[in-house]
Amino acid sequence: MKIRIAGIVPESYVDGEGIRFAIFMQGCLRNCKGCQNPETHDLNGGKIIDTSEIIDAIKKNPLLTGITLTGGEPLLQIAPALELARAAKFLNLNVWLYTGYKFEEIPEDAQELLKFVDVIVDGEFVEELRDLTLDFRGSKNQRIIYLKR
Repeated sequence: MKIRIAGIVPESYVDGEGIRFAIFMQGCLRNCKGCQNPETHDLNGGKIIDTSEIIDAIKKNPLLTGITLTGGEPLLQIAPALELARAAKFLNLNVWLYTGYKFEEIPEDAQELLKFVDVIVDGEFVEELRDLTLDFRGSKNQRIIYLKR
C-alpha cells in the first residue's frame, strides 16, 4: 500500500515513550500557527513510498519499543496508517498517534485504526499555549491519552 510521507526518524526518543520509529505522514489542513513541522502540510509534498518498505525497516531494529504516527495529520491517510499500526502490533510494538483532532472528534472512519493505537496525543498545537516543559507534546491544550490502560 502506498503512503505519502514527509520523512522517517528510525530511532526517536521524543515522539513517545521508549525508542520509537517515527513516521511523519505528509499532509495537514490545519496550518497551526507556530507548527514545528510546516513542511508536512502540503498534501502533494513529501514522497510516496510503499508501507512494506517502512515495515521492513521497523523489523530490522530489535531495540524499538514502538512506532509513532505523526505528521502532518495521520488521519488524512487512514488506510496506510492502519496497515502500519497492525504490523507494529504483530511485532509486539506499541503505537502512538499524534493528531490535531480532539479524541472526541476523531472521524468514524478512523475507529478501526484506534483499535491498534495504544496512546493518542490529541489536539491542535496552540502557539499561545506552547510549553517546552511538557513531555511528548507542544502546547498545554494537547492531551496524552492512554487507550490501553
